[in-house]
Amino acid sequence: MWELWLMFSGAFLAATLLPGGSEVLLLALLDKQPEMAWSLLLSATIGNTLGALSSYLLGLLGRKAVTPEQLDSGRHKQALALLKRYGYWALLLSWVPLIGDILCLLAGWMKLPLTKSTLMILTGKGLRYLIIVLLALEWLQWVF
Repeated sequence: MWELWLMFSGAFLAATLLPGGSEVLLLALLDKQPEMAWSLLLSATIGNTLGALSSYLLGLLGRKAVTPEQLDSGRHKQALALLKRYGYWALLLSWVPLIGDILCLLAGWMKLPLTKSTLMILTGKGLRYLIIVLLALEWLQWVF
């Protein structure tokens, strides 16, 4: 059971603005406990989604600190352009390194709908972990 809490915590922290990658942790845990693959997948997806939603909340709270003019002239132009063009659908890319955290933060800042944003974040992150798990399980079968 500790593996699930470890996976949840690692995935949560990796989805915040803190540096870290949960994929390596997932692969290590899968190597030791392949029978827990689907539980680890679920734990990672939920933790990573909640971590991303904490960034969404920070963005929502940051509306008072950052003006639209500051945001347009900042280093977040690419993420902002994606969100302006595709709306909450851009959050399917919330798993992408470097830009994903900013997408979630800006989604909150832009007050995108929480339910739809959560669904897109959950879907994007869940699919990424699913691919990692399926590839890891295939590799484990091939090696052993």
